[in-house]
Amino acid sequence: MPVILVAPAAFKGTFGPRQVADSLVAGVRRAVPDAKVLACPVADGGDGLLEAVLPPGSLLERVPVTGPLGTTVTAELGWLDAETAIFASSSACGIALVPADQRVPLKATTRGVGELIWEATDRGARTVVVGLGGSATVDGGTGAARGLGWSFTDAAGGELADGGGPLNQLATISGGWRLEAQVVALTDVTTPLAGPNGAAAVFGPQKGASPGEVEQLSSGLSRLAECLAQAGHPGMDALPGGGAAGGLGAGLAAFARASLTPGAPWVLDRIGFDAALATVDLVITGEGEFDRTSFAGKVTGEIVKRAQAARRRVAVVAGRSATQAGITVVSGNGGMLTQPDIEALGERAAREALGLPGPQV
Repeated sequence: MPVILVAPAAFKGTFGPRQVADSLVAGVRRAVPDAKVLACPVADGGDGLLEAVLPPGSLLERVPVTGPLGTTVTAELGWLDAETAIFASSSACGIALVPADQRVPLKATTRGVGELIWEATDRGARTVVVGLGGSATVDGGTGAARGLGWSFTDAAGGELADGGGPLNQLATISGGWRLEAQVVALTDVTTPLAGPNGAAAVFGPQKGASPGEVEQLSSGLSRLAECLAQAGHPGMDALPGGGAAGGLGAGLAAFARASLTPGAPWVLDRIGFDAALATVDLVITGEGEFDRTSFAGKVTGEIVKRAQAARRRVAVVAGRSATQAGITVVSGNGGMLTQPDIEALGERAAREALGLPGPQV
């Protein structure tokens, strides 16, 4: 009787990791009815983080904070224990909170992230884990800093408006409340804050920025890095992962003394993935789009690496994919997948990975 581990991430914009796992499990059971199937939703710091790591029965609070466009949104704050809070920054500043025709990357703010960190600390957290990813913002974390009492002014002493657009006018950084909690920021990329491969250039277009706006945002993040260096935080422009969530990684490192930690290994270690891996014959993982960037910090790439190192068969299910040598990859046609679509892909992945014949018609 084969043992199959189903460990998908969220399919961004459609289904969370638990929903994807349930659909894949149903498909695997159609392909291999006698298999023992283990469901293990995963995440790398972005969508689905709380689904992946919060044990059943954990406290999950809904907290009003400032959203990416300045209006109030309700963010989710989870508790791993009485002194360890966890949340995904996307619940406070996520691109999913902004309709496509209302995206304004020059003005979008991470202020709610700072407010949520402060709220968690006020409720007794000694450690606050923040998953980075899926943001609508490119403000270098200055919004989150504002939520923690920091101020950003121009040469005339005027307070800058929220967002990454005004940052090229930044002259002075001041203030900041004393934060008692340790902040751990989970990154899903190694992108730096500034430069030609920085947050604005890499992520700005995904958030709706035009070429001219990307240039303005890039200039602003470089200016932020200069001011941080003058304030005693050198090297923030090149910090690996500093560009995560539009520069929120670097912002939390500078303004909340956060440690930046690769999210995929943190999550997999937290949920005991390697122990489960040692007991199975096949691992099926998945995400919305699987390509070479999946091996640059994403949880699917980390699962493939760990499965191959443990000499376990591995298959990937995706809505869209690029060919990957030596890996069984099954994908849709690039369009929006339904749960039955994912179920069918799960069945196909199990059959192909185990060398089973196709379903009888």
